[in-house]
Amino acid sequence: MKRRIGPFTVNPIGYGAMPLSHGYGPVLDDAASERLLHHVLDTGYDFIDTAAIYGHGHNETLIGRALKARWSEFVLASKCGWGPDRVPDGRPAVTLATLEDSLRRLETDHIDLYYLHRYDPRVPIEETVGALARAKESGKIGAIGLSEVSADLLRRAHAAHPIAAVQSEYSLWTRNPEIAVLAACRELGTGFVAFSPVGRGFLAGAVKPGHRYAPGDMRETMPRFSEPHIGPNLDLSARFAKMASERGASPAQLALAWLLHKDDALVAIPGTTSLAHADENMAALELQLDADIMAALDELVNERTVSGGRYGEAMQKAVQTERFASEGADLPRHSGCEPATGTARFGGHRCARSLGQPP
Repeated sequence: MKRRIGPFTVNPIGYGAMPLSHGYGPVLDDAASERLLHHVLDTGYDFIDTAAIYGHGHNETLIGRALKARWSEFVLASKCGWGPDRVPDGRPAVTLATLEDSLRRLETDHIDLYYLHRYDPRVPIEETVGALARAKESGKIGAIGLSEVSADLLRRAHAAHPIAAVQSEYSLWTRNPEIAVLAACRELGTGFVAFSPVGRGFLAGAVKPGHRYAPGDMRETMPRFSEPHIGPNLDLSARFAKMASERGASPAQLALAWLLHKDDALVAIPGTTSLAHADENMAALELQLDADIMAALDELVNERTVSGGRYGEAMQKAVQTERFASEGADLPRHSGCEPATGTARFGGHRCARSLGQPP
């Protein structure tokens, strides 16, 4: 069953192309990357996600060269919003200039879904969205998205122009969208796209005891992937892998299936440089989870059992999503919040929006 992201209907599992250019150590050569891109289309992927910043434009160039003859077969998403100094830049002129660069690299005159990759607090989000609205009116983009924003920022942006999609990190071990953003998306009719749905490989078993990160692997800067947090998290990973094995699934498949069962509207975009893993991820659509398994997974891996924050201090500054109290920040209180009761706890308070109830 396909799912809706704004005006588009896509498979529940798409492809995140970032690892083809950077992020997790050595990358494939371009010829191998092009073979993988064609493979994912040939095996049923119909939603591919890239960004101007990935590989300093390399990712878009690669996709444009490899897939320009196959645009009609998939929904293409890319992103703007970073300046040359690698801090968010939402100025309208910069936004539109980045779009022109993206179109040139992708060798196209239209991008289906174009996200603001990070919100720039120096520029009202209404101004940045206004620039993207003009790009949509001119036919250069088909829909507007936001990445890693709070529910309040989403509502402000949506009031300026309908927002087709919000993209944020979401998985068993990154639950921040459950605080408020998922409910805001439902309220506004905005699609939700989950990146890093297998915990940057952690939930897929990619990180083992004694793991050494390759040069350029961004996980080395993330608290969860190093001491003192890696030890407790590896214990969780081992228990999670055992649950997957008992169900005849890989850990990655179990993580993806949990996410797709958790919210029947969202789309997940795992990334990989492996043809076999791309096939494995798509096969997660066949895995059925009952309520008991969902509850057991929720209890095993959640914001209380995972050790460490998801970003280091520098990267966290560019993220506007709500945070749990356990991440070292007080949560914003929404109308409808009340003191924590029962079993549904979100960083020390119970939030009606988090639970999918009216605000």
